[in-house]
Amino acid sequence: MYDEPMILYGKSIHLVHSQPIFMPDLKSIEEQLFRISKPEEFNALSLEIFHFQYANNDIYRQFVDFLKVNPFNVQEYTQIPFLPIEFFKAHQVTTTRFKPEAVFTSSGTTGQQTSTHEVKSLALYEKSFKKTFQHFFGKTREMVILALLPSYLEREGSSLVYMADKLIQDSAYEESGFYLDNLQELADQLQALQKKQIPTVLIGVTYALLDLAEQFPIAFPELILMETGGMKGRRKEMVRSDLHAQLSQAFQVKHICSEYGMTELLSQAYAPKKGVFLTPPWMKVMVRDTNDPLSYLEQGRTGGLNIIDLANLYSCSFIATKDLGKAYAHGGFEVLGRFDNSDIRGCNLLVD
Repeated sequence: MYDEPMILYGKSIHLVHSQPIFMPDLKSIEEQLFRISKPEEFNALSLEIFHFQYANNDIYRQFVDFLKVNPFNVQEYTQIPFLPIEFFKAHQVTTTRFKPEAVFTSSGTTGQQTSTHEVKSLALYEKSFKKTFQHFFGKTREMVILALLPSYLEREGSSLVYMADKLIQDSAYEESGFYLDNLQELADQLQALQKKQIPTVLIGVTYALLDLAEQFPIAFPELILMETGGMKGRRKEMVRSDLHAQLSQAFQVKHICSEYGMTELLSQAYAPKKGVFLTPPWMKVMVRDTNDPLSYLEQGRTGGLNIIDLANLYSCSFIATKDLGKAYAHGGFEVLGRFDNSDIRGCNLLVD
């Protein structure tokens, strides 16, 4: 057991590392989280995972204790404390001790401290993103997957590149693949796929999609065009509505899809159209009051986004992000920007 200082809300606290004291049936939990279909099932599993992570995650337990929250008094998922995402920059946020199968890192400009997510089970990550992708877009085997992710391919440790690579591998079409700066080749491929009427998904970082749209516009109304956000300092930031209008005009598609994901999560939300994101059943987004981070706002009001990702079983499933947004009655949410005092995230820098 040892102490580690941490500054939180202007106060110095000590993170005391100790041994696990509670171990549920983890295989059962992994199976249950992908079978959630009712609110009561989500609540029950959230509480079980909360108690598991409180007992076996040193960082999270000390954060909960610092807030003076008695875990035995937590009866609803809305009462669960959310760990500030900044902890992933300075600490190993892991539940139980393990040798990670992968270490994902966030992107950032020179001098910025990046987040690290140690992943115990890549199989769990793959199951999460594959089931989510299929839920929103269909079977990857039956479509061409094209990934225009130059800035992510140029560095190691990208969870987005890992996801795109596995989706590409699952495709039955040999045309599927990555593209770096070879926009002409990508444009030729899109032309050929459009002529053959093959179902196609193009996943791209925002600035690269704009480059493609400006240099090689193509009428491909059937294309599923998905932006992952991020100008990476290559272009001026744009409001999402303007970006989507520009891309829609260049490719003659009715809607632009958006992906909401981050290094610290193992699940993604998708906005099939109009910038309203939807989550898989094991993920939920709530909006906290920016002036009182332990309180929640009613639907339609702007605040900080708190995310429950039950697939984050071996890190932390309850994360307070630095994103601003709104939640709606049907379970969807919008991302409206970032806190002024936060680092710029590589993904989803778009604002409305």
